[in-house]
Amino acid sequence: MAGIEHRQVDNDEAGMRLDRWFKVHYPGLGFGQLQKLLRSGQVRVDGGRVKSDTRIQPGQVVRVPPMEVDAKVKSGPIAGRDLRHSPDGELLSRMLLHEDDKVIVLNKPAGIAVQGGSGVNRHIDQMLEAWTSQKGEKPRLVHRLDRDTSGVLVVARTRGAAQKLTAAFRERDTKKTYWSLVMGVPKKREDKISTWLVKEQTPDGDRMRIAKHGEDGADHAVSFYRIIEQAAQNFAWLEMEPYTGRTHQLRVHAAHIGHPILGDPKYFDADVNWNFPGGVQNKLHLHARQIDIPHPSGGRLKITAPLPPHMVQTWNLFGFDLSAAEGDDD
Repeated sequence: MAGIEHRQVDNDEAGMRLDRWFKVHYPGLGFGQLQKLLRSGQVRVDGGRVKSDTRIQPGQVVRVPPMEVDAKVKSGPIAGRDLRHSPDGELLSRMLLHEDDKVIVLNKPAGIAVQGGSGVNRHIDQMLEAWTSQKGEKPRLVHRLDRDTSGVLVVARTRGAAQKLTAAFRERDTKKTYWSLVMGVPKKREDKISTWLVKEQTPDGDRMRIAKHGEDGADHAVSFYRIIEQAAQNFAWLEMEPYTGRTHQLRVHAAHIGHPILGDPKYFDADVNWNFPGGVQNKLHLHARQIDIPHPSGGRLKITAPLPPHMVQTWNLFGFDLSAAEGDDD
């Protein structure tokens, strides 16, 4: 049993409830035991009495009395490296594009869900348990990608980083660039798509439809696109940017202008006589290519994800030139 400790609250613990702070640092301490220590004044913050729901701030000092439980960790590396070699840890490592003490960026493969749901047995959020830090902090999702969409997925390493990254998405201080392959070629080389979208339940899961302004549950959605290259008048390689972040936004917007994304299981209604060109796989051709986002520690983080194998195959088949995407980092 250790003696009295005085532990300073970390920057990434800003706004954390005191009982949660003890759960992270002293997981063996029961809630009833903590309440008894608080009532007797043995646990204090900056010398003052506190309650279990007190919100603590960076730099404050928590008085921890002698207890029959030891701290989970006093200090240590930011990542649970012992779990990196688990199946989930190995898979995440193969997706890794960027890693520092605040942010992880993954290149999510098509077909893997970001979060759990009906019929989902394995997903990114679950896999991130393998990268729980030695302080007991699991990396946090700060945005989403559809299951069939591949590409850049930003994950916060810490609680504080999650708050800042989430705010950046909410305040639209991010630039997200997607690449897609659509049926046909839009008449305008570049354009803005502005509609209202509403979510509907279908036997195949949630589906978005174009709605009228003022319709119950409808949200405004704005996207931008430009044509990078085309294959005759049959297909077009688009660079797309969602200004808003609605469910399936780019997919439903592409279908709305009459040029659905190739292989989209929800919004690509090919004629019964239509067949995929030889060498083109029947998979969603939508890829989160790049993100430009404020880094929680300052400055900006700009990360580009290489195309998934099925899109590389299609790009090669059509002879698309990656250098045609001006301004891209490749």
